[in-house]
Amino acid sequence: MVIYFSVLLLTTLGAGFGFALRPVLRRALTTATAAAQAPVTEVAADAVPLTLELPAELQHLPEPPLLEAAPVEILDPPEITRRLRQLELGLEDLGPPLSDDHPVVASVLAAIGDPMTQKRLTPRRPNLLPQLMRAINDEDVSRRELSAIIARDPSMVGSLLKMANSAYYRVAAGKVESIERAVVILGSDGLRSLVASSILQPIFQINSAKVFSRFPELVWEHAQRSAHAAIPHAALVERTDAFGAELLCLISGLAEIILFRATIEHCQNNPDQKKRRPTPQLIAALLASQAPVFAWRLGVEWELSELMVAALEEQTLTSDPTTPLGRSLRFGRIAGALAVLHTNSVVDDATVRLSLPEAGLSPAHLKCMWSRLLNDLEDPRLVRRKAA
Repeated sequence: MVIYFSVLLLTTLGAGFGFALRPVLRRALTTATAAAQAPVTEVAADAVPLTLELPAELQHLPEPPLLEAAPVEILDPPEITRRLRQLELGLEDLGPPLSDDHPVVASVLAAIGDPMTQKRLTPRRPNLLPQLMRAINDEDVSRRELSAIIARDPSMVGSLLKMANSAYYRVAAGKVESIERAVVILGSDGLRSLVASSILQPIFQINSAKVFSRFPELVWEHAQRSAHAAIPHAALVERTDAFGAELLCLISGLAEIILFRATIEHCQNNPDQKKRRPTPQLIAALLASQAPVFAWRLGVEWELSELMVAALEEQTLTSDPTTPLGRSLRFGRIAGALAVLHTNSVVDDATVRLSLPEAGLSPAHLKCMWSRLLNDLEDPRLVRRKAA
């Protein structure tokens, strides 16, 4: 700064008095600039090191705590299923899995593998299911004829009116009390979901054994939330039958209920069983190996379409499904399990989203799907509108 000020002063004086100082000044300025730009390579021996200290009033404050980053988990499908089983059976840890050759597992498998036992355990196809499906899909069937079919099942009438009066479907302030009016409001898609849920839900709710009391409830929740995920995946990604994917998710849950009851029945009625109450590990082992097989048998017994039966058969394999319905069913079951774990506070939002398999849905559709999965169990197709 001193050099630059001297140069400036001399320049001013020289200009005023006519001194010829320009060469000298140029050399001085060049030397000062080079010195300023030269890198510092040495520190003088007598230089005082620079130290930074907090003010005295702040020196005695405690050190702030070190915050650990919240753990974020990425769960693969087997771990997702394992955690779901633990929730359904009321355990913190299932422990090591049981193999099919375990004595108790082999005994139950032999019992439920008997053709007569299977025939007794397999529920009959609901009588109204094929009739209603044909009527809903037939444009020539009048609303009056469709209403007459629904009126034959009082529980379905109650579900129909409840669904028509929900916040999503209600379009007027008045309450919907007519079956025909409800049929018009729900439309074909709403009626298909109503039929599937109303016919199958009562089977899920029966638990005469009074053990593992939350199992039927959580299996039904998983089946419904799986359907919520399978519907948009089938319609938007696979371009296949969305109702078929929905029905297959419900049937997959139904197969788990059947196997659950068969296991409990066998353990309670078999005199050779040392423990009348089946262990959670036994139920989990049987569900893992046999539930997809039971679902496939149920599809065959109910004479579902070849595409639907093929999709169920693919779930018995560990390889990725190759049919559109099979892929939607597999995706729906995994997404539904994550949703159940989330709504029951087992996993957080980040774990759910990081563990979800690649869906092929757009960000907007994916957001809409998660809104249904995590918040709404009444209408499986669209996000419920806010009540007026």
